[in-house]
Amino acid sequence: MTCTIIQWYAKAAAHYLCAEFYIEACGDANDVLVIDRVSMEMTLAGFRDIPLSGVTKSICGIMGTIRLVAGMYLIVIIKKRKVGNLFGHTVWKAVEFDLLSYKKTVLHLTENQMQDNKTFLSMITSVLNTDGFYFCTDYDLTHTQQRLANTSPDFQEMSLLERADQRFVWNGSLLRDFLAQPELHKFVFPVIHGFIMMKPCSINGKIFEWILISRRSCFRAGVRYYVRGIDSEGHAANFVETEQIVQYSNGRASFVQTRGSMPFFWSQRPNLKYKPKPQISSTTNHLDGFQRHFDSQVLIYGKQVILNLVNQKGSELPLEQTFAKLVNSMESGMIKYIAFDFHKECSKMRWHRLQLLVDAVAEMQDEFGYFMLSSDGKVVVQQTGVFRSNCMDCLDRTNVVQSLLARRALQSQLQRMGVLHVGQKIEEQAEFEKIYKNAWADNANACAKQYAGTGALKTDFTRTGRRTQWGLVMDGWNSMIRYYKNNFSDGFRQDSIDLFLGNYSVDEMEILTPLQLQKDWKFLTLPIIMLVAFSMCIICLLMAGDTWRETVAYVLFWAVAGVVTATVILLNGKEFVNVPKLVQKEKMD
Repeated sequence: MTCTIIQWYAKAAAHYLCAEFYIEACGDANDVLVIDRVSMEMTLAGFRDIPLSGVTKSICGIMGTIRLVAGMYLIVIIKKRKVGNLFGHTVWKAVEFDLLSYKKTVLHLTENQMQDNKTFLSMITSVLNTDGFYFCTDYDLTHTQQRLANTSPDFQEMSLLERADQRFVWNGSLLRDFLAQPELHKFVFPVIHGFIMMKPCSINGKIFEWILISRRSCFRAGVRYYVRGIDSEGHAANFVETEQIVQYSNGRASFVQTRGSMPFFWSQRPNLKYKPKPQISSTTNHLDGFQRHFDSQVLIYGKQVILNLVNQKGSELPLEQTFAKLVNSMESGMIKYIAFDFHKECSKMRWHRLQLLVDAVAEMQDEFGYFMLSSDGKVVVQQTGVFRSNCMDCLDRTNVVQSLLARRALQSQLQRMGVLHVGQKIEEQAEFEKIYKNAWADNANACAKQYAGTGALKTDFTRTGRRTQWGLVMDGWNSMIRYYKNNFSDGFRQDSIDLFLGNYSVDEMEILTPLQLQKDWKFLTLPIIMLVAFSMCIICLLMAGDTWRETVAYVLFWAVAGVVTATVILLNGKEFVNVPKLVQKEKMD
């Protein structure tokens, strides 16, 4: 097991205290990382240079450093859980973190600065407490099996930090100072955010390892309603690369799919309504960003089959039409567009109709194939394209479809590897089918919590293959939780992600931070008036007046006052939701 010991000491010098962090990597006693807490300089020292006295703390790894109002902080992993072994390399889930301040005190800060620093700390903690951070100290988790198999010897010689796919390195911004000093790379590693499941399985008495990895992109990352569409660089919101891997008898195979927000400029800002109306930008050239997005996708993955699962009526229809129009405008033979109205096709519990989509794309899936490596390390076949699925959030509907396509790929892979006999179906293997469905449902929940703040919807179908009444009840409950979070806490969550990823940088010298911007009088006054009005309405009903006319008059007065106030609040809904304060304008448009 790889771990790290962190030690920090105070030494007297002249008229002030000089302090350092000493970080010793277990198993490598030759080098010790020294971080000067005053100058913030990072250097290497020998094991003998560590003072004999000091406070010692065991850690599991370094996430990186970040500057807040009080100065620099070192973010460390203090608790981890083993997920499994990936080709002989241990994969860990980071489950607990700590923030260590370079400064010994915050007495140099004003009261406002101390409050801002406390808020920034809570933002970083909020992101770290979002489940789904994974790392491996000696294997690259950021790349697919196919990408790793097509690398050069020079690539193999690079450190994990240098060669990582930056789209999926969630601590990339935190490690900028380490990246500039190659000699320090062995003390840090890339951390991905998403989902990893590794499970030994058995079919026909043959043991194989089945692995599911979802890598969430840190480009244009954010929460459900505040980050939609793409940015000017072509990065799509909620972009996730999902790889399904199977290993048997030293051979391995993988199948990759992607998901991401519809790649043009649109938004859906919360406004207290259950489902805000999407807005397509009328002032932006959509084709430029759209072209950038798919140029990048084709370069990385090959051919693209877009599976657009949004409704083809109501507020989602203009989005579907815009997507189709942009694909036609590109006139690219590398991109194929398929619209499938998930809700219409599967209405009234007709979930078997999803097979229509699977059958429609079967020929394309066979053409793309999958990646496979033989037991002697030779590439047998390569995947030449991917399915890029999306719905509005790229969560619930998307995950259901991805699980069906992944099962079809796995069926072919296991037959080719000799695990499944000719004519056998995965669906007939009850024990494995249960593992498979639960893993994809857990993947859905992880992606949904990271983007929407709650577990996924429709996971009863993913787990059991059918919709249930209890599943509908749980979907209703999660929808209510999503409504509350999207309207009243997601602004803070968006700010937290932007701060963590380096999209917003704290300036220690800044006197007035965006956190100190206050809401106008309507934000507090109107809700109070509404609550008072409805409360008085109830009181008047309970404490009747001398005559029924008097009672009705009082009740009507307060009821009208409450309804009018509630109407004004709803009409100005955007002013009453929790909005980001740090976020860049482009993200909010």
